[in-house]
Amino acid sequence: MRSHQAGELMLAETAASAGTTSERAQALLEDLRRLVPFDGAWLALADPMGHGYRFLASLDLDGPIVEFLSGPLMARDVEVTGTDRARPPLSPSDLPYPAEELPTWAECLIPSAIDEALALALVTPEGRHVGFLALLSGDRRPPSPLTRRRLGRLGPVLARGIDPMRSLLTAAHLVHGATAGVVLYIDERCQALPGLPADELLTPSSPVLATARERIGDGHVYSSFLWPVGGSHAPRGHVRVTALAAPEDVPPGLTGLALLSPASDVHGLTPRELEVLGFLVEGCSNQQIAHTLVVAPRTVAAHLEHVLGKLGAPTRTLAAVRAERGGLYVPAPLAGRHG
Repeated sequence: MRSHQAGELMLAETAASAGTTSERAQALLEDLRRLVPFDGAWLALADPMGHGYRFLASLDLDGPIVEFLSGPLMARDVEVTGTDRARPPLSPSDLPYPAEELPTWAECLIPSAIDEALALALVTPEGRHVGFLALLSGDRRPPSPLTRRRLGRLGPVLARGIDPMRSLLTAAHLVHGATAGVVLYIDERCQALPGLPADELLTPSSPVLATARERIGDGHVYSSFLWPVGGSHAPRGHVRVTALAAPEDVPPGLTGLALLSPASDVHGLTPRELEVLGFLVEGCSNQQIAHTLVVAPRTVAAHLEHVLGKLGAPTRTLAAVRAERGGLYVPAPLAGRHG
């Protein structure tokens, strides 16, 4: 009993360790072997777009088996058997039909002398399906109730170890004082970042997210800008929006993060001056700015004179550079369309 407790503690420590998701996944399988018997193991990350699984790690499985399990037939069998949702570990002996009716078993596992298995969806405490585990055995005897219970108890630990949100939350910590945040998906969806509240500015159709996606798509790993709250004239001030590209070890369907935080020092710039500065960053001339804002060119010139003075910049170019680096502007392409 004490050895199993030590083994579970080691597994938990591995799940909480640093390193890439793949490195943790491999170490988790090594630790798991000390707690649950198996002859081979396959661990995969669930595609957030619902398109199957991405291989993370395996133990004692030949290349052809790993390749087969990483393909579409395995993903289909996972869905058919219901092992893509929170439930106790599933064995072929639990199925109401012969395992041979599943392509994974008929075409891959049985020909490879694999007769038993335990399959487990890896689900976080919040209910997010993050991965899938298959423990394979050449023993024809069904897994014992003790083995099933133990693996079921360890499922949340394994899920925590491979959860892609970990890398995203680490990235989010770069933003001091974040008050809201969402994960951005490649299909324009978004999902609230765990631990942060929702915000009306961070809805799927929000121009805030459209701008954040555009900046990530342009290759910006880290960028920030200001957004007027309550309308284009910022009656409730500005909020800072930070767009972060997703770390490399998260599934391809996750493109990045958008976070809100208080707009700190804006160098005394007024809402109109910030708006004009946004056009300046975009390379617009005074005439173009005046036309868009429906004001006289001399009014734009006056605003720019104030902007240069407050930023301590002798030229328009230097003011634009300082604004871009400091995130001190309202994105010009969306001027007049802010919510």
